[in-house]
Amino acid sequence: MQKRIPIHVVLIILCIAGSVPLRAWSIDPFPTESFEQDFLITAYYSPKPHQCCYVLGGLEADRSYNGQGIHAADGTEVYAGMIAAPPRYPFGTKVFLPGLGTFIVHDRGGAIQEQKNGLHRLDIWIGEGEEGLARAFSFGEQQLRGTVYPPGGGDALTVSFSPEHIPLDMDRLERYYTAHAGLLAMRPRFGERGMSVQILQETLRDTGYFAGSLTGIFDDRTQESLQQFLTEYALTEPSDQLTEHIAAMLLAAREWAERRKDIPYVSSETESQDIARAQKLLRRLGYYHGRTDGTYDQDVFDAILVFQQKHALAGDRDSPGAGTIGPLTSRSLQTVIAKRWVEWYANKLLDRQKIVHLLQQRNALVDRFLEEGKSGDDVRALQTLLAQSGYFPQEEINGNFGPLTKEAVTEYQIAEGIIRTRSHPSAGFAGPSTIRSLHEKYIRSLYSKLRAEGWKAL
Repeated sequence: MQKRIPIHVVLIILCIAGSVPLRAWSIDPFPTESFEQDFLITAYYSPKPHQCCYVLGGLEADRSYNGQGIHAADGTEVYAGMIAAPPRYPFGTKVFLPGLGTFIVHDRGGAIQEQKNGLHRLDIWIGEGEEGLARAFSFGEQQLRGTVYPPGGGDALTVSFSPEHIPLDMDRLERYYTAHAGLLAMRPRFGERGMSVQILQETLRDTGYFAGSLTGIFDDRTQESLQQFLTEYALTEPSDQLTEHIAAMLLAAREWAERRKDIPYVSSETESQDIARAQKLLRRLGYYHGRTDGTYDQDVFDAILVFQQKHALAGDRDSPGAGTIGPLTSRSLQTVIAKRWVEWYANKLLDRQKIVHLLQQRNALVDRFLEEGKSGDDVRALQTLLAQSGYFPQEEINGNFGPLTKEAVTEYQIAEGIIRTRSHPSAGFAGPSTIRSLHEKYIRSLYSKLRAEGWKAL
């Protein structure tokens, strides 16, 4: 079920981003001596590419509110312990916050002001990527009384803040899940924490390569499990990160694990339907060229023997088990067909991802959550997707999210089962579920066209 971003979360994120300008309450010179001050404190993070989740729907949307996440306003590289403070606070000012630590002012933000109620806004940098976003949610909004030390004061104080002290609740990210391609769109690396890592661990578990707890931490156990998978499928890519190709192979292997069927034992005593299954399988692997008639004849015997000889399971036709499918031959056939099927299915997934990349280059996908009153290329992309599904008039595409667009979104949501009624809080709001659904439908249609007509048709 799609959920509208709660208003208190939106306000927190806007504060995190410093995107809502507020009039500074004081224009007096900044004190030269230390003083105590009441603060309203939020946290912000540095968005990274390929996250599972973005609070505003996409990388650029989150960056527009949180900044590029590389340098602060004074040019300092971001680090744990830096804060954004109101304009009167000189860079280098230290702030001690009981229970949190000591911070240094390096950054600004439009919403980070001195408020009329006497509170001063502060924004704490709390990390990057999915881990940083999850901690920002956990931090929420806090009101504390702290001590301010202007530049030159508090020399004995050093930065003393660790984001690790802020709870890491990955479940908070689920409602902002935007990766329509799932694991294919994610790039977790060794040492990272996040939902992407947890999804990687789940996929490794489902394919039989991971038996540990789903911690969401890309640790040694996760890397070892991924390396086992790479070795099994003779892949030479690194095991300390997830590439698009590895993700496709993993997803294909999981699909195979759900679809696989045991290969029947075959001999002259086997029932015809099992022999026919073996004939189809051997033909698919290139060992059998006869008819699928369920008859165990010389052609079937020879096909099985050639496979056995290639995989060192039999020397000649007089070897024990030659020309029949027993436990060893069955397992070997299962391994070979699995690898071929997984590679074939992975290529299908990669073709779909090529379509995604093509659409991204054309700005044909929606990269942020949208509602009435918004405008721009993302709204135009939304209207185009709705028009392609028959919910919006083509001639009305204009990049402005007005009542007509809201009505079209609502109709689409109800038709697709995203919401049930027009009174639902998310009615007319293009959030994660709506955008993922629109993207998936469009990508699926283009993939069908690709299979029928080739890449030139796209």
